[in-house]
Amino acid sequence: MEVVVITKRGTLIGRMQPIHNGHISVIKETLKEMDEIIIGIGSAQISHTIENPFTAGERILMLSKALTEHNIDPSRYYIIPLEDIACNSLWVAHVKMLTPPFTKIYSGNPLVKELFQENHYDVITPPLFNRKEYSGTEVRRRMLNNGNWEKLIPKSVTKIIKDINGVERIKYLNQKEVSQL
Repeated sequence: MEVVVITKRGTLIGRMQPIHNGHISVIKETLKEMDEIIIGIGSAQISHTIENPFTAGERILMLSKALTEHNIDPSRYYIIPLEDIACNSLWVAHVKMLTPPFTKIYSGNPLVKELFQENHYDVITPPLFNRKEYSGTEVRRRMLNNGNWEKLIPKSVTKIIKDINGVERIKYLNQKEVSQL
């Protein structure tokens, strides 16, 4: 008789603008419960705004390098860009179409939680690690104000942001958005 092993696979969705140490902590904690994790790069179609300065490709690169830096086994995760769609009631089906099968969703976002619960998924709110500092909003705020943003993110992500002139991009986008008000 053949023994079938069921893989426990969960999905974590976030914009990750940029990837910070809180994201890495949540991924590590999730991998204590799951065999594999699907990491959905949310709002993949949006970039070059003050809230979403980085492209999906840049975020995938940042996340891949950060996971390698933290010795997370690449056979245990998938990184999938997820574009938003205009109809919330269809979004869960859209995510399912783009990802390997999963049984749990990890999210702190109220809308994401509601949509997946309505579709009978087990929804877990992951613990937030030092949310006051570890948030994309705080990282971008520090970049704008010449603060110490580097300590909030993995070293590999700092290198990528510097390589793509990410801080200069955010400062330019901030000037552009302020001037349009």
